Amino acid sequence: MGEDMGAERSETQTAIMEATYRALCEHGYADLTMQAIADEFSKSKSLIHYHYDTKEELLVAFLDYLLDGFLTKVEETDDSDDPRERLTTLVDILLSGPEKSEEFQIAMLEFRSQVPYVEAYQEAFTANDRRLVTLLADTIAEGIETGAFRDVDPERAAETILVMIDGARSRSVLFGDGDTVAHTREAIDSYVRSHLVAGGE
Repeated sequence: MGEDMGAERSETQTAIMEATYRALCEHGYADLTMQAIADEFSKSKSLIHYHYDTKEELLVAFLDYLLDGFLTKVEETDDSDDPRERLTTLVDILLSGPEKSEEFQIAMLEFRSQVPYVEAYQEAFTANDRRLVTLLADTIAEGIETGAFRDVDPERAAETILVMIDGARSRSVLFGDGDTVAHTREAIDSYVRSHLVAGGE
């Protein structure tokens, strides 16, 4: 049966998400099957099908699971009342990506390549992207209100930062270029100083 993504995950659903992660690392996206996920799951395959009718539905739930993990990490590491410091924390966490294996990063890149062809994936990735843009934009808007940032369009600034982050992470996986993330971090710092920080400091 289909699951409400707004509902709290049960212990079983969390175990299915963890099994999906292991299966993606082992098989990649192209060879991922419900059976491969079941092989990594300690309970029956029928229990997976009880919660998720199709692989597509399961992977959409998996994307939501990953984003929730990111948001939890933000909450755990960001205790600053300073919008500029909070923006720095968000960028650092987004650039570092999930603390997962290289195999998982490659599998997720394969997964993203299916977005133009699978409507459910397109909707899920778009929704997650909007949540991240909103998170960044809200932080920038707060900085504008406190006088820390200039009076810019928060959403456009957030989208610019997120595009740089996405590009860096994709290039890092595609080409194994470890310097890309560091260079992008410097570019984002420069953008924040020149376009956002009041007085350009």
